[in-house]
Amino acid sequence: MTEALAQSAPPRQRSPLWFAWQRFLSNKAAVAGGIVLSALILMALFAPLITPVPPEAQLFLTQSLAFPSAEHWFGVDNLGRDFYTRIVYGARVSLSIGFIAAGFSVLIGIPLGALAGYFGGRTDWVIMRIIELFSVVPPLLAAMLLGALTRGGYPTIVAIAALFGWVQVCLLVRAQVKAFREKEFVRAAQALGASPGYIIRRHLIPNSISPIIVGFVLAIPLAMMLEASLSFLGIGVPPPTPTWGQMINEGIDYMFFYWHLAVFPTAALAITVLATSLFGDGLRDALDPTLKGR
Repeated sequence: MTEALAQSAPPRQRSPLWFAWQRFLSNKAAVAGGIVLSALILMALFAPLITPVPPEAQLFLTQSLAFPSAEHWFGVDNLGRDFYTRIVYGARVSLSIGFIAAGFSVLIGIPLGALAGYFGGRTDWVIMRIIELFSVVPPLLAAMLLGALTRGGYPTIVAIAALFGWVQVCLLVRAQVKAFREKEFVRAAQALGASPGYIIRRHLIPNSISPIIVGFVLAIPLAMMLEASLSFLGIGVPPPTPTWGQMINEGIDYMFFYWHLAVFPTAALAITVLATSLFGDGLRDALDPTLKGR
């Protein structure tokens, strides 16, 4: 009797989030990227617990330019500072700028994308022209100009990265809102007299959370690359705060003799950007509403 009831019972309905999670897990590259990114975030958060000395401490002047060893895993730089410590603390700067700039990109891109997608017409035309303007301007050249005018610094880099990172978020939200604005629940809200602001805030933006998350994650590596480029050119975060771009710039002069000064920060930046990009691409594929779970 029990077996007959079990066989006749309808199958349990799976949520869209469950199918998205299964699609993400099937993407091995995205899973690997997520694991590496999580490890890097933990490394940055607990840097004081996993490094032997402060990043600015010049405690090893007698071992300046020493190669990697059991005592100094990544060697010693030209000023007698433990290079492993500086690499770990450099992750703090790169990741924090990436996440904060991505957050501001989302704050700019969401309302603009929602307005363009919902109203269309002239509003959409104006916003799309603004997007085209930011798309044709090379971000690095504009960042170099703004960085030189403002003498760089942490807040400046965050602002510049957000200024060029909102475009992708805006386009993703715009496409999602355009797809939902003709749905029955939006028509019902309009018939009940709900204002456009209320519909956008309570119905359309919550239903666009997937592209918002994807846009946020994909904006992180762009911000990190911009920070590294500006720091490499000397108009980023000023010393003695360790940044990977700054360390690459300093290591270029020694790379033919002391390879570790350029290789380790370059590898750290490349691994971080690659892991974040793979994770973001995996999220985009998993949360794509056109994919159907089986």
